[in-house]
Amino acid sequence: MTVHFIGAGPGAADLITVRAARIVGSAPVCLYAGALVPRELLDTAPAGARLVDTAQLDLDQITAELVAAHQAGLDVARLHSGDPSVYSAMAEQMRRLDAAGVPYDVVPGVPAFAAAAASLKRELTVPGVGQTVILTRTSARSTPMPPGEDLATLGASRATLVLHLAVQRIAELVPELVPSYGPDCPVAVVARASRDDELILRGTLADIAARVQEADVKRTAVVIVGSVLAAEEFPDSHLYSTTRCRP
Repeated sequence: MTVHFIGAGPGAADLITVRAARIVGSAPVCLYAGALVPRELLDTAPAGARLVDTAQLDLDQITAELVAAHQAGLDVARLHSGDPSVYSAMAEQMRRLDAAGVPYDVVPGVPAFAAAAASLKRELTVPGVGQTVILTRTSARSTPMPPGEDLATLGASRATLVLHLAVQRIAELVPELVPSYGPDCPVAVVARASRDDELILRGTLADIAARVQEADVKRTAVVIVGSVLAAEEFPDSHLYSTTRCRP
């Protein structure tokens, strides 16, 4: 049988692919990432399906669930929030499944940064303003960042910066970004993007930490830094240009 790693999206139950919905609706076993996966999505699982919340499980326990389902001849919907290609811990699970000889595939989902940009009604790659997006995080109690991936180094590019898992430390992070972006650089914090209780905070590097503290945002938020957030005067793209040669 097959383990399907599925991107369950940022929180809204209808922000998943048709393929993901079909698999969840037919899989007899479903492992999901705790409160990060919408209850409405779990309600679409077949009657009698085994639903396993992995929030309190370690890697060995998760692997045991996946291997047991395979040995029983049961497909598994393994739900991760957002898109499993980013900060999902999918790679370590796939490594365990390779060792156990368990087949798997991956169904992409809507990442949190894309949902946040949609809520902000902003394109993150604006002609003449910003054409590069850096997805990164910071390290506190989590796995240390590799050498050369500190914010000061990444920020030197002045690319649009998307910070995951960082909102709790935003007061500490701002000083690392100001030298490259400047205190007036636009910043947006989107908490619980796409959900009914979504919260959007807009500001600059100079005041965003205070806004976050006032709003008491501590988790499930994406921080976006860059001039694209306030871009108004910029050239039209070549894609739809009237001067572009079209066959």
